[in-house]
Amino acid sequence: MGSAGATWVHQDVCVPQRPDVTPGRGGAGSVLRAVGHYFDADPTVASAPRQVSLALPDLTLALTTDRGVFARDAVDPGTRFLLLEAPPPPPRGHLLDLGCGYGPIAVTMARRSPEATVWAVDVNRRALALTAANARAAGAADVRARSPEDVPDDVRFAAIWANPPVRVGKPALHALLSHWLGRLDDGGRAWLVVHKHLGADSLVRWLSDEGFPAERRRSRRGYRLLEVEGRVGR
Repeated sequence: MGSAGATWVHQDVCVPQRPDVTPGRGGAGSVLRAVGHYFDADPTVASAPRQVSLALPDLTLALTTDRGVFARDAVDPGTRFLLLEAPPPPPRGHLLDLGCGYGPIAVTMARRSPEATVWAVDVNRRALALTAANARAAGAADVRARSPEDVPDDVRFAAIWANPPVRVGKPALHALLSHWLGRLDDGGRAWLVVHKHLGADSLVRWLSDEGFPAERRRSRRGYRLLEVEGRVGR
């Protein structure tokens, strides 16, 4: 969540430039920008903010959402499963929410690890503004809502949490994951949530074949929670 007619399950794709996908603006930080209001840098649909609640065992968040962002009406089930089942994020270092939308993952990470720096990455500027506002409202001090090209190249991540955009097709998805998983710090882990009907099991095999050891750690209602390590032998 890309060709015309595809159904997307997420809000953006941030990939390095390559010949088999459509690049966005910028150099090394170029991104694939899909057609459709969830995925536009500046959604044209009229703004209509509303509030949703995210209740977790350790915290409850009131989050502002809006038209033109992913999962406007409620935090989606895959994201909620990730937030319920992933282990606590590292207490320090740089953490990444890849495809942040209005920020449920980023704000939760920041509340759980207040000494860490959380990078919330999205191509949708409305989503980034919502994430920044939601972080302030939740008292999450160090959430940096940024476009992918605005994340410094030398930042490496102690953890990545994501509900990745599996419906963009394998070439774009694989480019996305290779790029960002390649920025895991030594010993860092990614926690990804993918539905079994959207290729979770084949994705585990591909990640492992690419040198990113991956395992399925939890399953619920078709969702798989995947643990992924940084590339072996880099």
